[in-house]
Amino acid sequence: MKQNEALEILKMGANVFLTGPAGSGKTYVLGEYVNFLKQKGVEIGITASTGIAATHIGGMTIHSWSGIGINDSMSENDIRALFKKRHLGRRFERTKVLVIDEISMLHHFRLDMIDKVCKMFKGNDKPFGGIQIILVGDFFQLPPIARGGDRAYFAYKSNIWNDMGLKVCYLDEQHRHSDVVLINLLNDIRSNNTSEYTLEPLRKRYKEKVEGMNTPTKLYSHNADVDRINKIELAKLPGNNKIFEMKSRGSRALAETLKRSCLAPEYLYLKKNAIIMFVKNNFEKGYVNGTLGKIIDFEYSDETANEIPIVETINGKKIFVEMESWRIEEEGKIKAEISQIPLRLAWAITIHKSQGMSLDAAEIDLSKAFVEGQGYVALSRVRTLSGLKLMGLNNIALKINEEILQFDNNLIKNSERIAEELKEFNSEEKLKKQKEFLISISPTQKEKEEKLPTHKKTGLLLEQEFLIEEIAKKREMTKGTIISHIEKLKELGECPNINHIKNIISKDRLDKIKKAFEKSKDIKLSPVRDILGKNFSFDEIRLARLFIL
Repeated sequence: MKQNEALEILKMGANVFLTGPAGSGKTYVLGEYVNFLKQKGVEIGITASTGIAATHIGGMTIHSWSGIGINDSMSENDIRALFKKRHLGRRFERTKVLVIDEISMLHHFRLDMIDKVCKMFKGNDKPFGGIQIILVGDFFQLPPIARGGDRAYFAYKSNIWNDMGLKVCYLDEQHRHSDVVLINLLNDIRSNNTSEYTLEPLRKRYKEKVEGMNTPTKLYSHNADVDRINKIELAKLPGNNKIFEMKSRGSRALAETLKRSCLAPEYLYLKKNAIIMFVKNNFEKGYVNGTLGKIIDFEYSDETANEIPIVETINGKKIFVEMESWRIEEEGKIKAEISQIPLRLAWAITIHKSQGMSLDAAEIDLSKAFVEGQGYVALSRVRTLSGLKLMGLNNIALKINEEILQFDNNLIKNSERIAEELKEFNSEEKLKKQKEFLISISPTQKEKEEKLPTHKKTGLLLEQEFLIEEIAKKREMTKGTIISHIEKLKELGECPNINHIKNIISKDRLDKIKKAFEKSKDIKLSPVRDILGKNFSFDEIRLARLFIL
């Protein structure tokens, strides 16, 4: 299926499983749909199964979003207890679309738990309480982590999977890899068809130097190897460390979640000539998550009143690297934000943390691979075979779970059928269905008003010609606060016609206030009050000021 076809299906309101090989554009299609919904004011739950994946798409973990946390099970009483949490109530009330990225790493029983929570909050027995559900991922990627020796099952083993009416959108174009040999190699692994023909190009990359990169990023299966190598390599460089500390604001708990999830370290230690990797996308400045380079210098920045690193990328581009932010947003508001230089030491990273990245070059050691799919994830990180230096390969590295292979074949067939069904709709019919769905999920007038800044809510009531006292009563605020809102609206040039409140003040008193302002030669309230005396309140003077200045 093509990207534009998947986007059309999403816009028609179907529950969708968006899948396809690494580099097929799943994140791009998702981003296009999310931007479309945001422009229409639709509330979206943007989540992922892991913190790292969540930071890639600007969301939060599905565990945190849904309130289930790290629980392996929840009783009916546990789920009902969530109903008492007001922030969850507001979240579910407004959410019309729910995205769960990296679905391969979500346990089957947790998807069922999320479904139950959604049904309870929505008061609706439809799957996920009638919310449009979009699952994104590839089951050839790394599976859920098993605990305590229990077997971990993929999300498609959940009870709800077959009840969702999922439309499978299996993207079949390749946008990351331009190397035909690499594409064929990865396709061989996905089809469990590895042979001598597959292994031959890998053997040619065994301990082969990556052109233009003396020390490409090393991918290992275990954290211990990664930490050890990065510390050793940094210590080898002369000079003292430059330390960059992460800044945070907003909810402390959410900020801590971002810190744990973000690939940028809380304390970033750098030296000149350190090998680094960018951990965020910034197309304008010329880097993406996974761009490799080295520190060539540091320069003082007047804007930040601090030194910033200068990086030369593997392609020779020089970049002055400034702070970037990672945020958790909801209802158009920033709930938490962390800021850090978007770099990490990149002599080595784990295969797990590389998931979702595109690397210019990588030195990959699969000699300790311990789970099916690990080799596919690692090898699909590089854009070309010339960017690969293979250090080792064991028997499990290129294996694919036979069950996943069969399941994937079924997904492809389903996707082909859905693509054919889409062709049966002409342009007018597709547009009609998309409009009908958009109307059904668009925010109500009440929801629109709730999202408005407080002064604009007052503005809506002024348009309906409510008096100040009436507005204050409706909004449970003081008259002074309402007058402040009107002052702000006037300042912003957004104030509606307010002549209906002018008669609150008699013409005689209005004239006296006007003369007092002229006498004081100022717009401040206190000098005018001193002239008029205590028979005139500050609120009355402020109100008059709206009409005479």
